[in-house]
Amino acid sequence: MREGRVRAHPDPGAHPARSGPMALGSVCVTSLAEPTTRPTVIVCTTCRRPEDTDDAADTDLRPGAALAEALQAAADPRAVTIRSVGCLANCKRGLSAALSRAGAWTYVFGGLCAPDDAASLLEGARLLAVSQDGLLPWRGRPDILKRGMICRIPPMEMPL
Repeated sequence: MREGRVRAHPDPGAHPARSGPMALGSVCVTSLAEPTTRPTVIVCTTCRRPEDTDDAADTDLRPGAALAEALQAAADPRAVTIRSVGCLANCKRGLSAALSRAGAWTYVFGGLCAPDDAASLLEGARLLAVSQDGLLPWRGRPDILKRGMICRIPPMEMPL
């Protein structure tokens, strides 16, 4: 396995191209093997608490929306994209979120807590961003991303 090299990026706010470097904080990581791209954390904003009724007022911030807000506040937009969606259809094991990256597997997680698990999702996104094989490594993965994994989906461009 080749070692990656770390170097300063001339425009850390620029969106990295698929073949370009990946911004992580104030440095860019360029792989000598496979290029990496910025990961995305996808959050279900409609997830509710199990005790919430169907007619519960939406004036309270739902846990999914609270997690999305915590992620937006904590994330470096040069390193990760935060995307809110209306529903991930994982209601029985909500609060749900997913980690995705071009050329990598997508991971869906449930049983998350808002806003406590924002840091775990961001760490998972960081690990996926630098993964050479497109898999989220088990070692170093936050505990909630081990026990809360619902499924993983292969990349769309995966060879048959």
